[in-house]
Amino acid sequence: MACQQFHGAPRRPFLSLFFSFLFLTSLLGSATALTPARRVADAELDKDVEAMIARATTGDQYLLGVGKADITGPVVELNFMGYASLGQIGTGLRQRIYSRAFIIGSVTNPEDRFVYLVIDTAMGDTAIRYGILQGLANLGSGYLMYNQSNVAVTGTHQHSGPGAWLNYLLPQVTSLGFSKQSYQAIVDGSVLSIQRAHQSLAPGTLSYADTNITDANINRSLYAYLQNPADERAKYDATVDTTLTMLRFKRASDGLNTGVLCWHSVHGTSMLENNTHVTGDNKGVSSYLFEEAMKSDQSAAPGFVAAFSQSSVGDTSPNVLGTWCDATGEQCDFEHSTCGGTTQDCHGHGPEYQKLDLGVASCYEIGRRVYAGAKTLYDNFDSQATAVTDPSVRFYHFFNDMQWYSFPLPNGTVVQTCPAAMGRSFAGGTTDGPGAFDFVQGDNSSMAQNPFWTVVSDLLTTPTQEQVDCQYPKPILLDVGQMHEPYDWSPNIVDIQSFRVGQLIMIISPSEATTMTGRRWKAAVAEAATSKSIVTSTPKVVLGGPANTYAHYATTPEEYNVQRYEGASTLYGQWESYAYIHLSTSSIGYLAAGAGQPAQGTLPPNNVNNSLSFISGVVYDNPHLFTSFGDVLTQPKASYSIGDVVNASFVGANPRNNLRLEGTFATVQQQVNGNWTTVRDDHDWHLEYTWVRDDSLLGSSHVVISWETESYTTAGTYRIVYNGDAKAPVTGKISAFTGTSSTFTVS
Repeated sequence: MACQQFHGAPRRPFLSLFFSFLFLTSLLGSATALTPARRVADAELDKDVEAMIARATTGDQYLLGVGKADITGPVVELNFMGYASLGQIGTGLRQRIYSRAFIIGSVTNPEDRFVYLVIDTAMGDTAIRYGILQGLANLGSGYLMYNQSNVAVTGTHQHSGPGAWLNYLLPQVTSLGFSKQSYQAIVDGSVLSIQRAHQSLAPGTLSYADTNITDANINRSLYAYLQNPADERAKYDATVDTTLTMLRFKRASDGLNTGVLCWHSVHGTSMLENNTHVTGDNKGVSSYLFEEAMKSDQSAAPGFVAAFSQSSVGDTSPNVLGTWCDATGEQCDFEHSTCGGTTQDCHGHGPEYQKLDLGVASCYEIGRRVYAGAKTLYDNFDSQATAVTDPSVRFYHFFNDMQWYSFPLPNGTVVQTCPAAMGRSFAGGTTDGPGAFDFVQGDNSSMAQNPFWTVVSDLLTTPTQEQVDCQYPKPILLDVGQMHEPYDWSPNIVDIQSFRVGQLIMIISPSEATTMTGRRWKAAVAEAATSKSIVTSTPKVVLGGPANTYAHYATTPEEYNVQRYEGASTLYGQWESYAYIHLSTSSIGYLAAGAGQPAQGTLPPNNVNNSLSFISGVVYDNPHLFTSFGDVLTQPKASYSIGDVVNASFVGANPRNNLRLEGTFATVQQQVNGNWTTVRDDHDWHLEYTWVRDDSLLGSSHVVISWETESYTTAGTYRIVYNGDAKAPVTGKISAFTGTSSTFTVS
């Protein structure tokens, strides 16, 4: 989703996999049943909100809470979510991924509050959101105020995390279906982050400020962007949204900052398609660096949470050096992003592309650039920030069926959206992850590309003439909105949601909005909020997504008409972005103080319990002959210089036996005053854990732990520790073990 699940990428025979998958479905007809979300202990379940109200004043104070929790699913033997690459199967972990929760509530009316969730996944999702809401309900009466109306689940859009957790069939195909383990890790961690945010609720103030980060993103579909009117483009300095908006949470009791929620637009495609280690990509790096810096910052409270939410991400790329043909070194064709007429050789280059490290260096550099801009803004925040001053907190949410949805354009012309469909250029991929076969971006002719694919797609379903006309000029490759067997392939029903605190309005987008779509959408909402007197001062509008349900892309009609990847992945036809704008502006009254909630609409299906799975579980583990689990196979050298890479290998076991959520597979310990102290673990970017299957029949494997010693490494004596869990061959019992390397020095 290119960014969808085939995000720029299908460099693989995905259509042949469709057939294989459906064939297996007919043979097996099995469904995956999920265990209920684990309940998390809550010592403060009945937090005394009345006491907080008594301590607070009205005006620009709110009930504020932040929380963070681990959502790292299976890091091996599972397809990654984002590029839809069949060969991108996890082999380990570079950086744990997290859910970061922000709660904003009214001081005078505790029921008026919302949750903005930022999870290190490719997107928000219907199944995940259903699971989170059920998990919150399971916590008891103190959490029933968090419901369909006021919980937003946004994804950072990273492309380097475990997949197999989405609600609809299309993104499940390359992962061989649905993994309850992968799904539950995200759900349970998300619930825990909200629970922690709820427990931290206290009166505080909000303020926001902007900065421009000009070296962290470019427009990867510039040809499409240039189809927008020249006078409109002239209003903006850049062809991408370079703005980073920071919302700061400050606690009233001690004046300490508890967190920042930032919005910035850059694709999570720094880690390349052949990377197989789990990371949070560039936004994960930005959060990591910011939170690490806050541990020693006197302005920050312990447990400070920093989230970097996506904004108008659709046509952005972190590959800021442009697109180049691998074979010739020349620039790719501007209109179609091809080399010699095909897409496979055309790739975007990140800032450190010359380092052949699967994008690791470029990922870190883009994350660092965004962090650096955000940290500079934070350090000078009070001199340029705007306080959020209106005491009211409002939100709305409803579901809208996008099939044949009719509405007026701003000029009064009535248009309609269509059932979901993917165009041919969807299979062409993007320069962040090129496609396959003979598909290219930006070709509207259904016969210009191999007519064989017309036959293939028609075997799945043949679009009606009404659908063909509605989606025009998109040549339909996959009519996913009208494919319902064995269950729905893509959503037709989407979440429409917005939040308001004071003059700050948050648009929650189910699709990846392109740069100009986001600009039009935010401007329209700001105008509607002003004209309807929803806010008492100049509105500030931000956009976050992809959220709640993943509905692929939202392009402007002008961009849609040239049918590059983003236009071909705009599910509901050329008027989709205007439908979103109309739904937001016509619902603006629900953000007024004291307003009620709209009718919920038709709920989308929850496929958690009918999703198919052909993912094999762990059978058993065995150590190598004459060894035990955790034995060291390769010891570190006796000494290293700062900047060297330290390696140690151990007799291992499958990490799917225990995800070690809120824990770690690998640690680096330093000897301090005769005691061993952990100084690095799984959350650190420069500590990498790799699992290797040695013999499938015997069940043997080994683990390599690599520490890329950083410039800030302290000279001293160290050791590496591996934490594993092995599954017994007969009983299936899982037992924990630990392996410890010999000591070594770093100087």
